[in-house]
Amino acid sequence: MVTAANPRGSGKAPDRVRVLIVGGGYVGMYTALHLQRQLRAEMRSGAVEVVVVTPDPYMTYQPFLPEAAAGNISPRHVVVPLRRVLDHCRVVIGEVTSLDHAKRTAVVTTLATEEEAAGPLELGYDELVLAPGSISRTLPIPGLADHAIGFKTVEEAIGLRNHVIEQMDIASSTRDPAIRDAALTFVFVGGGYAGVEALGELEDMARYTSRYYHNIRPEDLKWVLVEATDRILPEVGEEMGRYTVRELRSRNIDVRLETRLESCADRVAVLSDGSRLPTRTVVWTAGVKPAPVLAATDLPRDARGRIRCTPQLTVEGVEHAWAAGDAAAVPDVTADEPGRECAPNAQHAVRQAKVLAENLVASLRGRPLRRYAHKYAGSVASLGLHRGVAHIYGRKLKGFPAWFMHRTYHLSRVPTFNRKARVMAEWTLAGLFKREIVSLGSLEHPRAEFALAASPPPRDTDVTADSSPDAHDTTPGTTPGAAPGASPEPPATAAARDAGRPGGPPRSGGTGEPRAAGGNGTSDTSDTSRDAGGTADADGRKDTGTTTD
Repeated sequence: MVTAANPRGSGKAPDRVRVLIVGGGYVGMYTALHLQRQLRAEMRSGAVEVVVVTPDPYMTYQPFLPEAAAGNISPRHVVVPLRRVLDHCRVVIGEVTSLDHAKRTAVVTTLATEEEAAGPLELGYDELVLAPGSISRTLPIPGLADHAIGFKTVEEAIGLRNHVIEQMDIASSTRDPAIRDAALTFVFVGGGYAGVEALGELEDMARYTSRYYHNIRPEDLKWVLVEATDRILPEVGEEMGRYTVRELRSRNIDVRLETRLESCADRVAVLSDGSRLPTRTVVWTAGVKPAPVLAATDLPRDARGRIRCTPQLTVEGVEHAWAAGDAAAVPDVTADEPGRECAPNAQHAVRQAKVLAENLVASLRGRPLRRYAHKYAGSVASLGLHRGVAHIYGRKLKGFPAWFMHRTYHLSRVPTFNRKARVMAEWTLAGLFKREIVSLGSLEHPRAEFALAASPPPRDTDVTADSSPDAHDTTPGTTPGAAPGASPEPPATAAARDAGRPGGPPRSGGTGEPRAAGGNGTSDTSDTSRDAGGTADADGRKDTGTTTD
């Protein structure tokens, strides 16, 4: 194991205070941003060093993932580059695999760990900010790991958009009714913000796209929302939840309440109500759980696996340790009933980060800490273009007003003026021009074409040494240079050719496995008790930032 403290590999200066921030999501980025503003002089002099360890070099603004999937916003505009905004901090791209707070050390695996052949990096610190976020919570459902895709990352949003359009290409070109029906059936599991907003935006996009297919009509597309409880979007209230169900069903979306996904093996979604739906698309948005690194620490955790915190955002019973966001169980001091905790949503995460940074600075300077207190204001959700629901300060909105409020609020909350201007420009251009309906599925396998070109020729060949044009003529159905009747191409060549193309083996399901590391701090639901296909109650839900001040 390598022990290093700074880019030059030497030990930390005795008089330097190092703040280690684990995670580059909402809490991680905003905490570092506030620290570099409040400790500007100390960081310039070298008295304080802020190190951010994160799996990705960017923070994802998750409320815009549905619009990125629908093509309303460019994917690169829903992420914020950490090195640009945290120019006074040290950003390390890697994952913390374990923490020993008693020794003030963290074991970090970086992108260069395997190349160095020296083991992971051991990083020392003085103050710890734990904000690794959460990862998708899956259940042991047959076929789920093989065929489903999540909706927590920008990569999943891009892949899902490409996959939906690809399935429409398959349905348009096949002569097999069974393949066509499976390609045009899309099953979303989980009726929280992520599931409902992703379904609404993608259905809207696919319905628009169908006008450019000569043999696909909007009613040919089958969209199914599976929810284990008796309602969806509980954060916006029961009345708005019922309105959302009516709105979705009016768009030919099959909403199955009190229903669970029991299997999706062999590309057949089996539901608890006995339905069997052949499908090539299963989107899992039914819950999250704390990042695995929390289990590899010596810090106190609650029954759900989150770090136990005080109202001042310090780790309970531990000095020089702080936590917030998805990973933290923070008491809600504004709640009427005792013992209630802050919901793990973006509304709290952003504000907790500010208080955490202020308290950390106060601790370094010997000043008293203040409690985190923020009363929940309400929620907004988009259901597609010009459609939405909202419940804010007791007022209920639906349709265009709610959709407009959703966009306005999140435009004001997306970090940096650069991103605000780019998103606004894209929305303006989208109102003047038609939607983009291009699938760039080959981006997921960028080496496929080159691998095909560089692959060796077939073994069973009968190529002459003659360089005349006749020597390279082929008969229909054979590989150039192959003898008539020879195998068209070896399996390796066929796999290389099919990679990244519609129906190819690596992308036949159009889905990828969710990443093992979180860190965005804005997932859709917390790790609460639920059945397959269900969503957590309002107290435990993660709303991907669709809440308002």
